[in-house]
Amino acid sequence: MFERIRTFFHRGQPPRTPLPEMDAAHAMGALLVKVAIADHTYLFEEVEQIDRILAEAYGLKPLAAARMRAGCEKLAFETPGFEEMAARIREGVDYEHRRAAVEALWKVALADGIENERESDLVDLIEVHLGLEREDSEAARDAAVIP
Repeated sequence: MFERIRTFFHRGQPPRTPLPEMDAAHAMGALLVKVAIADHTYLFEEVEQIDRILAEAYGLKPLAAARMRAGCEKLAFETPGFEEMAARIREGVDYEHRRAAVEALWKVALADGIENERESDLVDLIEVHLGLEREDSEAARDAAVIP
């Protein structure tokens, strides 16, 4: 009887889409999403900024960047913390690309025009885990400020 009840509840559910592989590119995208949602909102400006960053960084067309972001959103929501993602980036890319990653994180944090302490604090923590020098972190933030 319990088996019949259990199959009743699970019968109509669509199969779960597997998470994308946690390579440096998807880890970066997931961190961008985590920064965007750190203030418990996920605004259009942030989504748009993430898509632009992914398209530029990986040579993607807009639709492909949006698809990649969707996969990165799954990673961001289903992977606790950010340490593993930061480690994938630190191990997978050189220092200059890590500095560029921090600039991208700041672009997302500032995309909505509202400086939020939760987003800023998260970017600061990620910078430390990426192994950036303080002066490079500050330069990345300055470069990300949208005029």
